[in-house]
This record gives sequence, C-alpha cells and structure tokens, in this order.
Amino acid sequence: MSDRIREKLNILADAAKYDVSCSSSGGTRKNDNKGLGNSHVSGICHTYTEDGRCVSLLKILLTNHCIYDCLFCVSRKSNDIKRAAFTVDEVVDLTMNFYRRNYIEGLFLSSGIFKNADFTMERLLLVVKKLRLEQNYNGYIHLKTIPGASDELIKEAGLYADRMSINLEMPTEAGLKLLAPEKNHADVIKPLDFVQKQITQFSADKKLIKHIPKFVPAGQSTQMVIGATPESDKDIMYTANAFYRNFSLKRVYYSGYVPISNDSRMPVLGTQPPLLRENRLYQTDWLMRFYGFKVQEILNDANPNLDVDIDPKLSWAIRNMQHFPVDINQADYRMILRIPGIGVMSAQKIVQARKFGKLRIDQLKKIGIAYNKAKHFIICADSPYQLKDYQGTQIKAFILAESKSKYLKTDNNQMLLF
Repeated sequence: MSDRIREKLNILADAAKYDVSCSSSGGTRKNDNKGLGNSHVSGICHTYTEDGRCVSLLKILLTNHCIYDCLFCVSRKSNDIKRAAFTVDEVVDLTMNFYRRNYIEGLFLSSGIFKNADFTMERLLLVVKKLRLEQNYNGYIHLKTIPGASDELIKEAGLYADRMSINLEMPTEAGLKLLAPEKNHADVIKPLDFVQKQITQFSADKKLIKHIPKFVPAGQSTQMVIGATPESDKDIMYTANAFYRNFSLKRVYYSGYVPISNDSRMPVLGTQPPLLRENRLYQTDWLMRFYGFKVQEILNDANPNLDVDIDPKLSWAIRNMQHFPVDINQADYRMILRIPGIGVMSAQKIVQARKFGKLRIDQLKKIGIAYNKAKHFIICADSPYQLKDYQGTQIKAFILAESKSKYLKTDNNQMLLF
C-alpha cells in the first residue's frame, strides 16, 4: 500500500467512525459464480449480527469533502480538517486486498456530498458495481443512500448492495433546521419510501418469476444523532416508531453526540457524550421490536424522558404495579415478556418448561432469569409469602441497592444542558 493511499485511509476511516449504523445482519448473497466472498457467512470496524456474532467491516468514506455545513458533522465544509477522496478503483482495490488477507468480511461505504447528490451517488454505485461484476465479490456491502439522489441511481445501487441506509440526522425537523438549515427530512423520507416500495415489488415478483435479482436483501436502516439538540426521549422514540412502521426499517441507530465545536447551539467541547441515554434508547427500541411494547406505554406526556437509573422495562413495571405480581406458571407469553429481569429466550424457556410441572425458584434461576430483579414481580410454586405489598418506589430502591451499572459512572451533564 502506497503512503498516499495509507494517508487517505487514515483520514477517511477516521471520518467514518461517527456513523454507527453498520450492523451486517440479514444478508443472504451466496457465492454461486465462483467469485470471492459469501455474505451468508456473516461478516476494519467490528460490528455484530442479530445473533451476536462479531464481524469485521472496512468502514470508510469515499470522501470527506462536503458541500453542506452541518454543525454536528466533523466533515462540514467550514471545518478546518485534512480532506481526502478515494477514486473508485482505490476503494475496489482496498476492499479486495483486505478481503483476500482475511482482514474484513464486508464493506461499509459512505461519503460526504461533493458537487451534488447524483455525482456522489454515481461514484458509490460504480464502486459496488465493479466489486460485484468485475471482481466477482459476493461479500457483504452496506451502502449509504445519498439524500436527493435520483431514483434510477438508487434502484441500481440496490441491486448490488446488501443493506442501504440513509441518516435522518436529527430526530425532529426543528432540530435539523437548527443545525443544518440546508437539509430537511423530506429528502430522507423520499428515498426510504422508494427503496421500501422496490423491496416490496421485488418480493412480489419473486413469487411469480423464479430468477429475480436480490434487491437490498438485508433491508434499510437509519441513524439519529442524540444530545446535540433539545429533543426529549419521547420525541426521539416516537420518530423511530414512525420510521419502523412506515418504512419497515431493520434498525434505527442512536448516536450520542460527540462535541466537535464550541457553537453555542450545542454542547461545548469537553462535554461527555450521553452514553447512558444512548443505552436507554436502545433498550426502549428493543422493547418495541421484540417485547411487544407500544412506544406510548413507555414514553408519553406524563413521562417524556427515560429514567436514568433504571432500565425502561423496570420503569414501566414500577409505574404499572396493578399488573403484578404475575403467576409465572399461569401467565401468557406476552405478559411474561413484560416482567423485569426476563428476556425473550428465558420467556420461551419458561413457557416450554412449565408444561412438565410448576416452576420453582431454583428452576427459574437455572433458566437464566435475573431473579433478584424479577422476584419483586412474580409468583412461582415456592415463592415466600409476603405480609406486605411494597410500593413501586420501594421496589426500585431495593433493586438499585443490589445492582451496579457501568453507565452510572459516566458523567451525564449533557443530559442536563437543555
């Protein structure tokens, strides 16, 4: 690798680190043309598939030159940083060389916008097209959709990429206008809607025609920056819920804002990123996607922000003590999922195990539930008799006294700025 390519790689890999939407799950592109790679085997950043496997991706920008001046972005045009740009062939060669050396299992390719949206999207398309057609590369590719690019370019890119994503940037239009007045959510919604309709159309055609090319087989995702503008957790999760519902997204990512300027509209340099808040938002996202919760149950006008010291499922349970305690041997699967300390796998095991007899405390512990948390909300075959019904605030105090969180060591001053 030449010194110039190495320098470009250092600059453009560093610029790409702020984009967290690089999960590689869901691709099923098989190697059936004696080419190189196989995205079905799951894929130089580390990311995780839905089943927990760790994969490595070459995560770079095509360029960090950009015509926009978004205050939250390190690549904004007014920022005095080193600029660089790969050629199409340089990205192709890097990807193939790294893959052959077993450094990576896939490519995550994004870009600043130079000249205009179509000019940038054309070059991203050329990269993935050359990888697939000229290099016979069948590994995983996650490609960023450029807001404002033509439908024709996006459709063609979807034939070669496994996953496509486009960043919403800020959770609300008002927040986006505050920090990036040249942008709007409509330019994000349009390509998301277009790609989703194409996915639906290709799926319908596949039922009628045997050999239909894959179109974005791993689906779409988006990302929001949190903590740069004063949205509540309710604003953030209501936006995420709407995008899941309207565009069938595979993931919404929440990226805690890392201060990069001293602009008075944002947290100042030196402020800690809101890692705890980011974690709570992901927990809420999981409750919506896998635990059957509606966003309105977790966040509403009475509770616009998530608790800092306890997870959102425990917070919901404490606010709704009328549903507890739950008889673990009688309750349906949906209600078991709502018990703090019981995850999806444990809930499934409980439903299966109780077919053979009533479950006891020792059996629940062997199943793997967090019993010290769950015990306040359940009844099982040998639960000790309680003379007193504790209030939710008392239960919260008991649980906090018995647990420690790695996140509580983090300074959360950023959450208090607004």
